[in-house]
Amino acid sequence: MPILSLRSVSKSFGALKVTDEVSFDLEPDEALGIIGPNGAGKSTLFNLITGNIAPDQGRILLDGRDVTSEAPMQRVMSGIGRSFQIPQPFGNLSVYENLLVAARFGGGVSAAEAPDHCMAILDRTGLGTVAESPAGGLPLLQRKRLELARAMATKPRVILLDEIAGGLTEAECVELVATIRAIHAEGTAIIWIEHVLHALNSVVERLMVLNFGRMLMIGAPDAVMASPEVKEIYLGIEA
Repeated sequence: MPILSLRSVSKSFGALKVTDEVSFDLEPDEALGIIGPNGAGKSTLFNLITGNIAPDQGRILLDGRDVTSEAPMQRVMSGIGRSFQIPQPFGNLSVYENLLVAARFGGGVSAAEAPDHCMAILDRTGLGTVAESPAGGLPLLQRKRLELARAMATKPRVILLDEIAGGLTEAECVELVATIRAIHAEGTAIIWIEHVLHALNSVVERLMVLNFGRMLMIGAPDAVMASPEVKEIYLGIEA
């Protein structure tokens, strides 16, 4: 059974249809990439999956259970974690305290279990050495790692990554991709929106293309990127 399914999900803001009957399944062990031009509806799709906005039509299912009307916190508790394109840590709290908040209030982790749970995630995401540092003073790579770590602290079965590689140097991107690949290899399903295509394609098994809110194509990354229509719409190369 797919861990996450969207069925004809649509959303409009006034006359602008930003999500147009999008349907797909995500398997429990799968990493799915999403690409598309700016304004294609990628972040809106994430907001629909997490419950931050409600669809006008369609259904969202988690493990076959309809969660379309559930609040964002209920979806977090059910196993949907998310990182944001612009890191938003609690700047006055330490890196460890940021994870503690996520684990206790997003993941329902007990007070007894939380310290070991959080420290294990800090080590897995390369943040163990800055656990006591104020989150607001971290450089960009570590802030991106903290976004990933906070999502993991909620014990997700699906992680939504929103342009987590954006703004990083090539070397920093390689480091972060290695961490994401390791997390995926441990069994966490991933949906990843990204403009850094070489990073995305080194992790995902399938690639989806959105354009004007509609799903243009979904399939193996090489096949999708070889499509003349994708080259014309996404890359600006005339077919």
